[in-house]
Amino acid sequence: MFLVKPRLARFALFGWFAWGFLLLLPVRALAQQPCPRFPAGSTLTAPPDLFSDGGVLTVSFTYETRVDQNGNTLFCFVTDDGTQNPTLHVRPGDLLVINFKNGLSASAAPRGKHAMPDMVVSGSPSDTCGAVTMTSTSVNIHYHGTNTSPTCHSDEVIHTLVNAGESFQYRVQFPSDEPPGLYWYHPHVHGIAEPAVQGGASGAIVVEGIENVNPAVAGLRERVMLIRDNNVPGNPTPGGAVPSWDISVNYIPIPYPTFTPAVIPMRRGEQQFWRVVNATADTILDLQVQYDGVPQPLQVIGLDGVPVGSQDGAGKGKLFTATDILLATAARAEFIVTAPGPGVKHATFLTLNIDTGPIGDNDPQRPIGTITTSGHDDRAAARTLPAKSGPPGPQRFAGLRDAHPTVQRTLYFSEVLSDPNNPLSPTNFFITVDGATPTLFSASNPPAIVTTQGSVEDWTIQNRAGENHEFHMHQIHFLQLEQNGVPVANGQYLDMIQLPYWTGSGPYPSVKVRMDFRGPDIGDFVYHCHILGHEDNGMMAIIRVKPSDDARNNHAPGQPQPSKAAATAAAAKLPPGDLPAKALQPRQE
Repeated sequence: MFLVKPRLARFALFGWFAWGFLLLLPVRALAQQPCPRFPAGSTLTAPPDLFSDGGVLTVSFTYETRVDQNGNTLFCFVTDDGTQNPTLHVRPGDLLVINFKNGLSASAAPRGKHAMPDMVVSGSPSDTCGAVTMTSTSVNIHYHGTNTSPTCHSDEVIHTLVNAGESFQYRVQFPSDEPPGLYWYHPHVHGIAEPAVQGGASGAIVVEGIENVNPAVAGLRERVMLIRDNNVPGNPTPGGAVPSWDISVNYIPIPYPTFTPAVIPMRRGEQQFWRVVNATADTILDLQVQYDGVPQPLQVIGLDGVPVGSQDGAGKGKLFTATDILLATAARAEFIVTAPGPGVKHATFLTLNIDTGPIGDNDPQRPIGTITTSGHDDRAAARTLPAKSGPPGPQRFAGLRDAHPTVQRTLYFSEVLSDPNNPLSPTNFFITVDGATPTLFSASNPPAIVTTQGSVEDWTIQNRAGENHEFHMHQIHFLQLEQNGVPVANGQYLDMIQLPYWTGSGPYPSVKVRMDFRGPDIGDFVYHCHILGHEDNGMMAIIRVKPSDDARNNHAPGQPQPSKAAATAAAAKLPPGDLPAKALQPRQE
């Protein structure tokens, strides 16, 4: 009974988008069919690559949409030459400039009383960044996992709105100590984040230089894969083999009920460096490679953008071996895969079944790709990483493991029916500081947590709900210390972590993490569950990081100010030439 109720609200939202945007699409978009997709069973190809030059990567993006043959609304970021959702390659210290236009039809109206919580937001220009009023066409871009500024025109998602027909410029300054690894970008407008991400509007960000941290990957061919999810055509009731959501890899669908996998070519005996983003809105993954049904060793190099072992004082990366990698929604994993030998008949890249809880989604085992070692050589489809060219860069999180926490906090996930007397009513989702009143997210809410730059805090996060939740922290990373009260021997530096469901009795499942506020990022930003159907329905809150006295008195040149007004004023003075040109975690047994 309770499995149905959250999906009804989501399908209602998807249906509105599918039919609404079909009517709103301009003739040009219908003729050119933006946001193209591959047929099931296609050979995996890499997303297009764009590289910074001279410390700057300048890109022009237009946000486009269409409705596919199954009634799913598709979204994408398109460059001037028609490239869809390219991989953005930058180096630590680089500036990413995105000249952005929302190409959706301007005839859409705000959703008003039919909106999800806080879906229509108004405010004064001093409180917003871009448009003042949110509509059904609003969009922004979140640079997930990057340790970049939460100020206007950078990685700010609370108030940034770009409505249909409007233009906006992002200037995202990557810190000089940004760990080399895998990040990604996607829309993050509260209330409509889930359909935008399930529509496919996402791409990878690679901060270059990982071969200098861990030379094991130098000279290997690289595979960048984004695994996305979308509505199952016909909306069959989930359960058994029927997933809550279909998945795809690099826009190659793996549809229910056939689950036809993509084709992943390798050369016999070679090693490849796979960089995988769980770019789904709602689907948890547990990645595995099997040869004739036998799980294969995966050499894990990086998680959530941070090379393994790179922050422990030596600066040199390590690796560890695993036979499966649990990826929360939005998490990333980078690992080495060895191609099958001549005796292997069936080589499969797959995701294992996830037990998400009695009221959670159904994420069954299914293939992602079939690994082949015959046929054409796909050298053009996979980039080769360069040789080691220098020492590792500075360690952003140096000393965090041994730092003394200034504050200890407890937070928890919870959810309740909006109408306790109606089991089919929408669910309200909360993330709450223990002792406070559970509150649905609103951009006008005061910060739930206030801290100071330079602080190190230990947070215990509990799950008091009957389904899994996936914790994400913007702007910073955290170090995992404990799982269910038990110390973790080799905790990783993450921005995503899974909280398994509560069975209804016994202790709440929990993790303890060490939050690092020692960096330059100050201002307001958010933390939330990254199952976006939960986030859209309220499971997000604001944290405010106030500048330290030293930061106020000794502001470093180029360091972002906390004031949105100051950031907006600075952007207005840009030169004319710059304008429009799981985390791995213990598996729950």
